[in-house]
Amino acid sequence: MAAYLLRRLLLIVPTLIGIMVVNFTLTQFVPGGPIQQVIAQVRGEGDVFANIAGGGGDAGGVEYAGAQGLPPEFIAELEQEFGFDKPPLTRFLTMMGNYLRFDFGDSWFQSESVINLILDKLPVSITLGLWSTLLAYLISIPLGIKKAVRDGTPYDTWTSTLIIIAYAIPAFLFAVILLVLFAGGTYWRIFPLRGLTSADFDTLSTFGKIKDYLWHITLPVLVTSISGFATLTLLTKNSFLDEINKQYVMTARAKGLTERKVLYGHVFRNAMLIVIAGFPAMFVGMLFGSSILIETIFSLDGLGRLGFEATVKRDYPLIFGTLYVFGLIGLLVGILSDLMYVFVDPRIDFEKRSG
Repeated sequence: MAAYLLRRLLLIVPTLIGIMVVNFTLTQFVPGGPIQQVIAQVRGEGDVFANIAGGGGDAGGVEYAGAQGLPPEFIAELEQEFGFDKPPLTRFLTMMGNYLRFDFGDSWFQSESVINLILDKLPVSITLGLWSTLLAYLISIPLGIKKAVRDGTPYDTWTSTLIIIAYAIPAFLFAVILLVLFAGGTYWRIFPLRGLTSADFDTLSTFGKIKDYLWHITLPVLVTSISGFATLTLLTKNSFLDEINKQYVMTARAKGLTERKVLYGHVFRNAMLIVIAGFPAMFVGMLFGSSILIETIFSLDGLGRLGFEATVKRDYPLIFGTLYVFGLIGLLVGILSDLMYVFVDPRIDFEKRSG
């Protein structure tokens, strides 16, 4: 197992490099780069995208749209400041060399280091992703097991109806409904409208801080977990149904074991493998997939909004820095999933499979 984990850890480096190569290449052809952003601000033209006449990126010596009337020396100084006076390959190799040492440089438009910005916003995104995943698993697994045991009954029918409705509701619509109903929009003001903590959070007692924190994250976590909860419930049910119909289950019942012993002593371990396999995708999806939307609606200052604002401004150090962190977290969670496989079923030996 140690050799397998070592190989997986070593594969992180080329995988991250591949991700960065693809995204770095794409940015070379996207119009409205950072230099055009600065030019638009200098000329007082506001949104740079409304002033792009031709397209093309900032590399390759193209003439920047909207730069008419500005001295060439000013443009050359901007190119040197942003590093666009160097070939793309040189810029990429320099960037990746720094990233492998976790040196992400400074944001071009926020006058702060990228790593400080990421570390400042990361707890908010981790909070949403972690609590949403835990909530989805805590509800979906027992519900999916019960649906499998009572397959075809009225209970299975009406719970399936509710699950399909939950899956069909868009996250932003569900968020608005919760705000209107429970955050003082029109009806009850039970939960706060925005933020992760109250203004007087630092003055509260330990219990008061925990209560305030949970009070603030309730609605965002519910919104984030609803689609994952629906998918995971059906996955759990189908996995248990598949195991329940196998020969070893009938043999265990023939030996006189109770239904509970059969279900949790034999079926559970095998059926949970496929559920655990979906953990990395679910966690990463909840962590990053809907973070921009949920963070915007609930005024949470996390990685989603940080990445979105960086993309709008073409803040490349911040864009690539957050992308690098996103990719690294996703790959590490994948390794964690393999460890959970072995924890649930020690019979699994990745070393033999890889051999």
